[in-house]
Amino acid sequence: QVQLVESGGGLVQAGGSLRLSCAASGRTFSSYAMGWFRQAPGKKREFVASITWSDGSAYYADSVKGRFTISRDNAKNTVYLQMNSLKPEDTAVYHCAVGRDGIHIATMSADFGSWGQGTQVTVSS
Repeated sequence: QVQLVESGGGLVQAGGSLRLSCAASGRTFSSYAMGWFRQAPGKKREFVASITWSDGSAYYADSVKGRFTISRDNAKNTVYLQMNSLKPEDTAVYHCAVGRDGIHIATMSADFGSWGQGTQVTVSS
């Protein structure tokens, strides 16, 4: 059974930084795309970033491009999200996810098959 556990969330002032981690277990994740989504209260879950398994190519939502960086350590079965220059509108619960079999570039919710419980990120103004 796949398990994903996020950590690293918290309260930070606008302009600050946080680094989220997602530890995966139950499968070898080196052959799967990994991604981060977020959901703010009253809003739909939205794509934040993803990374391929093969060459580590990264994809970002326009709203975070240039501020967030996704990376992965396949030896540790862990994916990271470095968040810089945080804004109040980045406040949300952040979830990591594992791509479905055969999906190389994953940027939509339907591309992912397993999800973590999430970690809260709150950015104060």
